[in-house]
Amino acid sequence: MSGSDTQTQAFAAMKLKPLPSSATAAYCQARSKLDLLGLETILEHTANRLLNIFNPDRMNSRRVVVVDGTGVSMPDTMANQLVWPQQRHQKAGCGFPQAAICACFCLQTGALLSHKVGNKKSHELPMLREQWDTFKPGDIFLGDKGFCSYFDLSSFKDRSVDSVITLARRIPVTEVEAVEVLGNDDLLIHWKKPARSKASSYSQADWEALPETLLLRQIKVSVNQSGFRTHGFYIITTLLDAKVYTADALADLYFQRWDVELFFRDIKTTIGMDILRCKTPDMVRKEIVMHLIAYNCIRYLMIEAAQQANEQVRRISFKGSVQALRQWEPHLNQTKISHREQRRLIQLLYESIADYIVPERSGRSEPRAVKRRPKPYQLLTAPRHEMKVALHRGKYHAKAA
Repeated sequence: MSGSDTQTQAFAAMKLKPLPSSATAAYCQARSKLDLLGLETILEHTANRLLNIFNPDRMNSRRVVVVDGTGVSMPDTMANQLVWPQQRHQKAGCGFPQAAICACFCLQTGALLSHKVGNKKSHELPMLREQWDTFKPGDIFLGDKGFCSYFDLSSFKDRSVDSVITLARRIPVTEVEAVEVLGNDDLLIHWKKPARSKASSYSQADWEALPETLLLRQIKVSVNQSGFRTHGFYIITTLLDAKVYTADALADLYFQRWDVELFFRDIKTTIGMDILRCKTPDMVRKEIVMHLIAYNCIRYLMIEAAQQANEQVRRISFKGSVQALRQWEPHLNQTKISHREQRRLIQLLYESIADYIVPERSGRSEPRAVKRRPKPYQLLTAPRHEMKVALHRGKYHAKAA
């Protein structure tokens, strides 16, 4: 029985009313009737609202769209395994179905603009190409080295979308080979079209339509901050004007790419999308979209609270905003409440959200480590019905039946 069911029964008991059933069958039946297309329309609406209510300080008045991928797991059912199979090296019945998600976020607001769901065989680049309509002329695409692709750089350029990505799978161009030296470690270069890979997701005709060379800009970024694994990397961009887009500004923009990892952490850890609960692919897709809708709605509250407090939205704590919303929800969710009182409570909610300010911690480095030790249970190394209980819980190597 969930906490909300317990609260409902306690309230009914206090009012001397018949106790409602604690069964969740009716809730599950109603949830299964939700239309996935309708939920995706709602998600698109929330993204548009976030862009309309807030005009952030963009890079020369341009929206920056940051793209990255992540993974989620779900219950180990036959239906889920058929769509999102587990890793090949895991034994049947010992792993969980894994879904891959590639999402586009607005860097300035944190709004989730679009997403695609795939399986372990889905690469981020093909999933990004399914979201090209998310980008508008004048946008700046920001991505890591997984998106370093000649085809995509050229395709974005044809859509009047500039790119800022990390160099991968190519040797950096030297000053001798450069078209022009724009500054220290800042070169204007030509990229030649490579041979088409047989594993490419685009057609031969699309490949032949690409230009033979691309005029790009290569910037070497040196990292002198202690604790960082990388001491230097190269940025490739189609922003060729070194006066309008300085090398330092582009390096700082790429460092902000880390925010997408925080966006995914907010969705997966804070909201709880890391491990899904639905047992069928149809319901899993709905569950993912519902998490993303909730994420955008919380972002909406954070942006309005930041506006009223004259604070940057990236300084507002997402987890603190969720906690504030949970505290104020019982007061706002009253049937007999006037509009004036509701506006007053919402204003207090905004003030409470704005109190959760994340301090500036530039150059902060903390290892990803778990302090709490796991319990000494044996590992599931065979299907559960074949497992034999170890004689002592300290013996990790279980024997198959």
